[in-house]
Amino acid sequence: MKIKYNKKLNPLARNLRNKSTLAEVLLWNKLKQRKMAGYQFLRQRPIGNYIVDFFCHKLKLVIEIDGDSHENKVVKDEKRQNDLEKMGLTVLRFGDHAVKTHIEGILNAIYNWIEENPPNPL
Repeated sequence: MKIKYNKKLNPLARNLRNKSTLAEVLLWNKLKQRKMAGYQFLRQRPIGNYIVDFFCHKLKLVIEIDGDSHENKVVKDEKRQNDLEKMGLTVLRFGDHAVKTHIEGILNAIYNWIEENPPNPL
């Protein structure tokens, strides 16, 4: 399935980038400028009807950080993840607290996923 970018969500995505959480900033500092195995990640990227925290188009990988705002939203998060997976994307989820306290472990998990799931050559 084709990945659809929803340009109507750009203003909201920009607002979210300007109001990033500490965990988002910490992880972004490790992903930006192709620091993660040479892959380009974007942050607060509109995809379909959602804005994902981080996205790598080449890997078809979405990284989400679940903080306090995700409490009591299990059903919504499951639907969101299912919708993204129907587009052919993989979603990795990490807790806000884990990113803040164990970022090296999070980075290792992302790197290991990349090693195990290299992109298909065109």
